[in-house]
Amino acid sequence: MFKSIQNIIIGCDQIVWFYLNTRWHTAFLDAVIPYLRNQWFWAPLYLFLLLYMPRRFGKYGWLWCLFFLITFGFSDQISASLMKPYFGRLRPCNDPVMKQVVHLLVPCGGGKSFPSSHAANHFSLAVFSSMTVGKFAKWLTPAWLVWAAVVSYSQVYVGVHYPLDVLVGGTLGACIGWMTGKYFNKKFELM
Repeated sequence: MFKSIQNIIIGCDQIVWFYLNTRWHTAFLDAVIPYLRNQWFWAPLYLFLLLYMPRRFGKYGWLWCLFFLITFGFSDQISASLMKPYFGRLRPCNDPVMKQVVHLLVPCGGGKSFPSSHAANHFSLAVFSSMTVGKFAKWLTPAWLVWAAVVSYSQVYVGVHYPLDVLVGGTLGACIGWMTGKYFNKKFELM
C-alpha cells in the first residue's frame, strides 16, 4: 500500500514537472529565469545585508549577520549532506526517462534532486530575515517570500528539480529559518 501511494505521488510530481518544464515556456522567461536561480545574481543583496545590518544595528547587526550565515549553513548541510544522499532521487535532467524530454536551460550538474537545496536555503534566509527584520519594514516579508518562491520555481523551470523537491526544500528551509529567527529574537532582538 505504501509503495502504491509513493508511486502515485511521484507520478503526479512528474506530470506537474512535465508541464512546468516542457510546456509552459516563453523566450523571455527562458532568458531571464536562469539568472534568478544563480547565486551570483543575488550576491549583491547578500553583500548589502552583511554591510547594512552592522551599520544600522551595531553589535546586534553583527550577531544578525552571524545568524544569517548559521541559518544558511544549517539549511544547506541538512538538505545537501543529510537528505539528498539518503533519498538519492535523480534530477530530471539525469533521469534516463525524463532527460529525453527535459527543457534544460542550465548545466544539469551531478548530485541528487531531493530536496532542493536552493529552495531550502532561500526559504530559510527569507523566513529568518522576515522574522528578525520584518517588524522594522513589514513590506519586506512578502518581498522575502516572493524572492524565495521565484528562486524555487526557477529550479523546476530550468529542468534541474521536480516540484516536490522544491516544495519539501522550501518547507525544510522555512522551518529552519523559523527556528533560528525565533531563537535570535528571544536572545538578541534587534533594537
